[in-house]
Amino acid sequence: MSTAPLPDAARQNWVDRYAPEGLKPWLKLGRFDRPIGTWLLLLPGWQGIMLALNQYDRPFGGYELWLIVGFAIGACLMRGAGCAVNDIVDRDFDAQVARTALRPIPAGQISVKQAWAFVAGLCLISLGILLTMNLTSVLLGALSLGLVAAYPFMKRITWWPQAWLGLTFNWGALLGFAAATGGLFSLGWLYVLQVRASGDAYWMAEGLNQMGHLALSALLLYAGGVFWTLGYDTIYALQDIEDDVMAGVKSSARRLGAQVKPGVAIFYVLAVLLAGAAGFVAGLGPVFYVGLAAYALHLAWQVKALKPEDGALALRLFKSNREAGLILLAAIAFNGLAS
Repeated sequence: MSTAPLPDAARQNWVDRYAPEGLKPWLKLGRFDRPIGTWLLLLPGWQGIMLALNQYDRPFGGYELWLIVGFAIGACLMRGAGCAVNDIVDRDFDAQVARTALRPIPAGQISVKQAWAFVAGLCLISLGILLTMNLTSVLLGALSLGLVAAYPFMKRITWWPQAWLGLTFNWGALLGFAAATGGLFSLGWLYVLQVRASGDAYWMAEGLNQMGHLALSALLLYAGGVFWTLGYDTIYALQDIEDDVMAGVKSSARRLGAQVKPGVAIFYVLAVLLAGAAGFVAGLGPVFYVGLAAYALHLAWQVKALKPEDGALALRLFKSNREAGLILLAAIAFNGLAS
């Protein structure tokens, strides 16, 4: 079977250039040839970490460095697992869409059973990373599995599967914030479990201190990310409108129709306002708002440049959201360095 690059993968990507032939289908199953999805999953987590560190004036030490690295590894693995689950569920649809017909499962390169084994392996490694974090993070990580599992079915039951993707892809903002407010190696839940019947006040206090927590700022950042994803994934869906109509697949791009451009504009305005509210609640200073303005200008440029009938342009604009996310991350992170 052919292992040619998928239409939305960069030509001469590292998988096609360097990976052994036997590994190429597996790497493509996890979309490792297209890192943009990993970036879009990772950046909300990094933003949540930095927001917590700035809000609570926490120093950047060894544990915080591990969070940055651990979230990066986890994003790669969980994005790969999520893509594989999506391909398992959508294998019949994918075979009918030009952009997805050469994916490893519909192309016959990987069986469904093999794909499930791939998912299980990636999830087990990710679980090992998650268990190095505090109890709140572990619980949030477990809850995210429901969002991941339900996403492939959303395009069958709602015109807004992009909104569900927003709920899923930005969950890292909550998880990152919680991880940065607690301790290392799940000490919180271990301490609590070790509290004796006598109710040792020291161990209880220490356990609660290590468990991690969420704040209004984290929820606002998460909500802003949901609308950001709703905007950029609506742009992405413009590539598939004709094939989606034939296959009976629903999307926000189809639902908005001729109003897709003002619709994306509204989503992006809400994304900026909610991100700004998160910074305000967290007590971030002027540097953050300068970065927020740059974030808003980038999103405004996307809307202005968007031509719904131009699929290639839609893909380029979608991919530019890595830079948009990095701008917002820098706005949060550099606020702490400047204060």
